[in-house]
Amino acid sequence: MAKLSTTAIGCLPIGMLLVGTCCPPACAQVSAPTVLEIDIENVVEYQTDIPDLSRAATSPGVTPSGGIIPWAPATVVGDIVAVNGEPVKGTLVGRPWAVDLSPAPHSGQAIADTTRISVGFRTFDILKTDGTPIGTLIVAGLNGGTIPPGPNFGTQNFAIIGGTGGFLGARGQQGGRQTPDFTILPRAASIAEDPANRRRNGGGRVRWLLGVIPMNRPEVIVTNGEPLIAHAGDSKLVTTSNPAAPGETLVLFATGLEPTVPGVDFGQPFPSNSLAVVNSPLKVTVNGNAADVAVAAGFPGGVDTYQVQFRVPAGIPPGPASVQLTAAWIPGTPVTIPIR
Repeated sequence: MAKLSTTAIGCLPIGMLLVGTCCPPACAQVSAPTVLEIDIENVVEYQTDIPDLSRAATSPGVTPSGGIIPWAPATVVGDIVAVNGEPVKGTLVGRPWAVDLSPAPHSGQAIADTTRISVGFRTFDILKTDGTPIGTLIVAGLNGGTIPPGPNFGTQNFAIIGGTGGFLGARGQQGGRQTPDFTILPRAASIAEDPANRRRNGGGRVRWLLGVIPMNRPEVIVTNGEPLIAHAGDSKLVTTSNPAAPGETLVLFATGLEPTVPGVDFGQPFPSNSLAVVNSPLKVTVNGNAADVAVAAGFPGGVDTYQVQFRVPAGIPPGPASVQLTAAWIPGTPVTIPIR
């Protein structure tokens, strides 16, 4: 399979076409959130249940909580094991504070117009299976009580307030989904329990939903109404008069694929003497069929411009075919190319 050039794929015509290109009209609009279904195991909530914090993290075995001290914080830790069914690694860390709000409080509760158990934040630090960081999503909000209006998005009331890496600038909403065959509530432990033994001691198993609105979506560049996708063999654009073939290697040009390795500073061009490889998990589909991706990298000298080399799956029938990019589980707008 042909390899990407460390200077530019193809030649001057492609480089010229990249000047003044634009995204599809849809990319300028606010699109619906992309739902990330995140599976987390060995979830333990270490509750502040002792006044003497010198005893914290000293008990090696399972140490049940003695009950939450009113208005005291807790620390939640769990292992992220999958996103949308794809194996990953990672860590959930949460910090809830008990508030115990109620319109009809008993002694020790706080009177309020709403019913809430706790307020706090969570971080979803997601890695590839080899331990390479993908990015972090950060949420803040409330537990317990009435869920927010809108779609049935689970039993929690958290907003996505930002992200890093492949999720830079994300916003949205987080909820939870309980299924009898999956959910085991987080284990409540004393703050005295040693968290070094969390996996050995075991914990809960949860599936949380994050409706992510990204700052940027991965988009195939469109110029003069046509997607910027070229034949790898001669760098000529795929057009109605020059269609692609099943099994052929193509190169598409895109924006919004986010961080590369090595990284570049915001707003700076990609290097011209080496490939800056896309870091986020990336997929290309043709008519919904996964294509083999050889390399995805920053376009040398370009700013937020990428080149992705992929092979059209065998068996794609003649006629229009839909091509779609997905990066860090965030899908872009499909474009159409002709297949002969």
